[in-house]
Amino acid sequence: MSDDAFTILLYLGAAWLAGSLIGLERSFHGRPAGFRTHALVCAASALLMLVSTHQAQWVDPSLPMSSIRADPTRMAQGIMTGIGFLGAGVIFKEGLTVHGLTTAASIWMTSALGILFGVGFMFPAVVATVATLLTLSLFRRVESLMPSELFADHELCYPIDAVEEEDQVRRMITEHGCKVRTMSYRLSNNGQLFHYYMVLQTHDRKNIARLATHLRQSSTILEYHLSPTGG
Repeated sequence: MSDDAFTILLYLGAAWLAGSLIGLERSFHGRPAGFRTHALVCAASALLMLVSTHQAQWVDPSLPMSSIRADPTRMAQGIMTGIGFLGAGVIFKEGLTVHGLTTAASIWMTSALGILFGVGFMFPAVVATVATLLTLSLFRRVESLMPSELFADHELCYPIDAVEEEDQVRRMITEHGCKVRTMSYRLSNNGQLFHYYMVLQTHDRKNIARLATHLRQSSTILEYHLSPTGG
């Protein structure tokens, strides 16, 4: 095996391994872009960079070397622009919550790692791979220990002849450690049902569970919807 072939194999293998490790972490946590996606993104980025840096091996040998213009930075720009479409595909909005941002960022980072491996910039590539794995795994635990605000979409449905006043509803929610950030109203079923729509804020997920237990025991509430959107 020639030195160039070994170098290409080393760079591609290192990129594939780095992408696989990051993808394993994403797959373990059930994310939409996991092991195979990250492995392919990293390997593809490295492969495209190798195409740019090894032009002399695939262009017409009859051409003079002076006519070959290798510009890996332009290839890197194209890769990072294109990978944005793949990252955007894993981002979706549900209620007040945006899902997939971390996975999109990991795909973008994986592509950057592939570029580094593809040009043979091994030291920063390895360091960045380790840093990425630590960020995805260790920082998850740090985030869980940090105090943060939790929001929830909340809906209450009453029969029109047994609707609780807004002040009563707000007081009930406050008693369970939550705040009403926004509130709107709706009639349905030809005016037979009255709905309160709210966004709740709290600092403890257990407050949401306690509120749900209270609502479940209510004799006047026909239906309720309580969906945490963060935390």
